[in-house]
Amino acid sequence: MAEARHSKVLIIGSGPAGYTAAVYAASAMANPILVQGIQPGGQLTITTEVENWPGDVHVQGPDLMIRMEEHARAMGAEVVSDYISSLDLSQRPFTATADSGTIFTADAVILATGAQAKWLGLPSEEKFKGFGVSACATCDGFFYRGKEVVVIGGGNTAVEEALFLTNFATKVTLIHRRDSLRAEKIMQDRLFKHPKIEMLWNHSVEEILGDENPPGVTAVRARNVETGAVTDIPCAGVFVAIGHAPASELVKDQLELHNGGYVVVQPGSTHTSIPGVFAAGDLTDHIYRQAVTSAGMGCMAALDAERYLAEQE
Repeated sequence: MAEARHSKVLIIGSGPAGYTAAVYAASAMANPILVQGIQPGGQLTITTEVENWPGDVHVQGPDLMIRMEEHARAMGAEVVSDYISSLDLSQRPFTATADSGTIFTADAVILATGAQAKWLGLPSEEKFKGFGVSACATCDGFFYRGKEVVVIGGGNTAVEEALFLTNFATKVTLIHRRDSLRAEKIMQDRLFKHPKIEMLWNHSVEEILGDENPPGVTAVRARNVETGAVTDIPCAGVFVAIGHAPASELVKDQLELHNGGYVVVQPGSTHTSIPGVFAAGDLTDHIYRQAVTSAGMGCMAALDAERYLAEQE
């Protein structure tokens, strides 16, 4: 028979938002249970150098997440290595079913399942991830000071990343498979006026070229979608900016979503469309997507949950 576990607060997800929520919920004596999910530590575990975490000039992403997990455990949170496969928010207590068969019930739920960058799906892209291929200019742009880089995409994210990278790179080539951008007009105007940015229209990236030892990107191979002609663009870094996919499958038919699947929260809070259910981090945030903002929202979610539980009592 499946094991049944009850807690005042169930936290689903284990990035900066989840672990920070666990720290605060534990310090409020809510005895939270945190279920880590498929990728314990979230997106930061696939980031090598983190240079914008306050208090650490340099820190490795996986090391930072190990420290956060240890902090949550030290405060009294129970951290469970499992994956929530279904969640019922229609009645109280809320019920979550894990892959292991364990049934978790809770008086309040904090969703911190994050988001994943969308990738091109090329074997060469996978090969050079962390060695010249990135999906976050604000995380990794610093490493390309004085070098040439490529950005792939055509929306706001791609334009923002390209403009940001001009702070470091000598040249930024933006590759888009169409002949016009989807980004806001004001952003496009800034992009087209920038002397460091060059556009490559109607091209799709076929392969990322690089060295084996040490591993590093040297160029991008792009094909003209109209003529089929192939061009190699020399670069030291490739930034894939074709969007993010929030991990909202668990709640897609239960909570209000917007902007392609991000959970809607009430302004200035982490309250979702169901009382007692809170959301934090990249699952709700399609604008900032930073570790530090996710951690801040994790704190907010725990405090919101604490107030909610006090009102219920």
